[in-house]
Amino acid sequence: MPLAPRLLIADQVAGSIRVLDLPDGRVTGVVEGRHLAEHAGFLALPNGHWAFVDDLAGELVVLDPYGPDAGRPLIAATMPVATPAEHLAADSSGRRLAVTTGLGRNQEPWSDLLTTVDLDRRRSVRVRTRVGEPGVTMPSGPGGPLVVLRHREPGTLTAYRYGDLQSAAPASPPISPMCEMELPDHDGHGDTYDRLTGRLFAAAARGVHRARRDGDRLLMEEPIAWAAPGRGYYLRLDPVRRTLWSCVRGGPSDPGKWPEWTNDAWFHALDTGRTGHVPLGPGLIFRLAVAAHHIAYARVHPDGDELILLTAQLPGGEVRVTARRPLPPMDGAPKPGGTPWDGVQRRAVAASPGAALTAVTRGGHGEVHLFDKTELLATLTVPTPLHDGGHLALAAPGDRAWEDPVGR
Repeated sequence: MPLAPRLLIADQVAGSIRVLDLPDGRVTGVVEGRHLAEHAGFLALPNGHWAFVDDLAGELVVLDPYGPDAGRPLIAATMPVATPAEHLAADSSGRRLAVTTGLGRNQEPWSDLLTTVDLDRRRSVRVRTRVGEPGVTMPSGPGGPLVVLRHREPGTLTAYRYGDLQSAAPASPPISPMCEMELPDHDGHGDTYDRLTGRLFAAAARGVHRARRDGDRLLMEEPIAWAAPGRGYYLRLDPVRRTLWSCVRGGPSDPGKWPEWTNDAWFHALDTGRTGHVPLGPGLIFRLAVAAHHIAYARVHPDGDELILLTAQLPGGEVRVTARRPLPPMDGAPKPGGTPWDGVQRRAVAASPGAALTAVTRGGHGEVHLFDKTELLATLTVPTPLHDGGHLALAAPGDRAWEDPVGR
């Protein structure tokens, strides 16, 4: 009998991780005292494991969601890493990882620490690079992967040999990149890597910057335009449709006017180059989720929140909104005139490219709404509030989620 999908629910404020069997919501595993780094998120690995960073403990944690069924522990491995974790990425094997550091609960970037992890060798090494909020990807190639950091201030792509980072001396020495390429300043939001074409992608103001590995160098290519008003603040790779997805946000720069922000689902087909966008409506939309049949966005707005599902028949077919499902209001939701991310409740959304299910949280209420394709299937509850919306990952055996090798 095939294994059912499983939902990983993190309450990063309360400090807990729960694994639920779907669709019945049966709890199959609980880990207490673990505070997921929400910005770095969950990262799917090729062997069915999932990784995240415990920001409080300073550890990379690898989960085996189906392990307890076979007598294996839920936590498969832990390794020390520098925090606060900004981004998390893996190479194509899923055994070599990199963790960058960012702001944490600070107003300005202050940490320049980069950690590389080798799960096979049980080796974790920290080096100093440059203060900032860097994104990270790990392009493969002869001689092992590169670790490529996407910096904002000044804007650059900087590449390091993973092997050099792993061979660094103790005490977090500074290390210089072997290759550096210019990007626009103050400009990076989102990264991914496509192992089939060898290209890495970085979302920025005027579009998605592209580079490909050439030995130990990076060769820049022409950016992909947003083709919609605004800019993308998130980027992920869809292995089912071989497509990049983002949400392009436009409208007032004042965050207090967030209900007036415009939002467009943006897509770029990797194999044909087709690019387009679909309007989603005003308000706050951030992260998205890739399901077997849909792309899911959660929209927050004073007039009512909703889950938006897109049908995407790429490369040549139509991309359109196929369903809008209302979501119950959140106590403590963002209000007009205040920022939509400081001291307010939010929503996390998750799906699997190998399942028809989509999950979305109701921050502050300890609820997760589970949809089967376009219909509400169940409302699952957990004993913690899921403040700030919590964080989700939806796992299905063999779903190829690991082909997007950046934490979400």
